[in-house]
Amino acid sequence: MTTSDVADHLAKVRSAKRRRDAETMLGLMHRVTGEEPRMWATVIGYGQYHYKYASGREGDAPAAGFAARAAATTVYLNDGVAAHADLLGKLGPHTTGVGCVYIKDLTDIDLDILETIVRSSYQSLTAGTYTQRARESGD
Repeated sequence: MTTSDVADHLAKVRSAKRRRDAETMLGLMHRVTGEEPRMWATVIGYGQYHYKYASGREGDAPAAGFAARAAATTVYLNDGVAAHADLLGKLGPHTTGVGCVYIKDLTDIDLDILETIVRSSYQSLTAGTYTQRARESGD
């Protein structure tokens, strides 16, 4: 987590579309988590969870988060995208990584489905029982 200000960070986003989508994500993430946004490097994060690798390495990460990247808005699902495969199939145009959903334009997707996905991931990560990272989830 960093001390930088979320509004200052978003003011530096060059793309008007990414800034617009970031404003939408701020509202969605706040509704889902009830948390205030905080900067985690370049990720706008909400809440946190503690993870521990099998190697013993451990740390904290945001339980929900997104980033306004140049190519797309990145939504982080630290419990892994595989846990949300059915809903992602109904989301609309997007691509995925192990724990990320990349969306080029939020107006092209179903925001209710995105909110459901983020809520499910957030609840999974904050239940106190999830201790892995997306890459280790085995899904």
